[in-house]
Amino acid sequence: MELYLDTANLQEIKEVSELGIIRGVTTNPTLLAKEDPSVDFKQRILEIHRLVGGHVSVEVVSTDKEGMVREAEEIVEWFPEATIKIPMIPQGLAAVKELSKRGIPTNVTLVFSATQAIAAHQAGASYVSIFLGRLDDIAYDGIAILNDICEIWDVQGYDSLIIAASIRNPLHIIEAARAGADIATIPYNVLMQSLKNPLTDRGLENFLRDYDRYLTERQKSMLI
Repeated sequence: MELYLDTANLQEIKEVSELGIIRGVTTNPTLLAKEDPSVDFKQRILEIHRLVGGHVSVEVVSTDKEGMVREAEEIVEWFPEATIKIPMIPQGLAAVKELSKRGIPTNVTLVFSATQAIAAHQAGASYVSIFLGRLDDIAYDGIAILNDICEIWDVQGYDSLIIAASIRNPLHIIEAARAGADIATIPYNVLMQSLKNPLTDRGLENFLRDYDRYLTERQKSMLI
């Protein structure tokens, strides 16, 4: 399972990309709205790609097929490597079908059920994003639904990639990997939290303390 960062914040992307653990970035209008509004949208996306060098999903804001296709074509004109995020609505599926014919990769977003996921695949989606946290928010078991979808993909031999999205905690990452998701796209704070463990910190402190004691004893022995 690959790890993507779910953000539009350049500082977060720069910091995490230097760790060598992410292979892409997903964005959406909500994440972009959190950033400096004076920053040009196109330049922000291109800078994200420069930092990551891998997958970058860019979401359309139209809700009709023609508008989504038009936006997608405009995006790939200035960013040929883009994957276009399309909402899981009937008009979105029609847009995915058309974009698939044109060889433009798509990421169907806001998927909350296995039937929606199957429909997205059948329409020609390159990626299907399952929103775990938002399912949990309304008392559905997001991981159980992801497990169902991954099992269906295995049985049917579907080749679109499953993205575990709306990750809320490190356990979601573990369960997404166990389910067989191809990708987990993770907010910065959750990803950084997943890298920490008090035993790691305590062990490092002990190592450094013991090494200092070793140096002190060595210096003393050299004076004798």
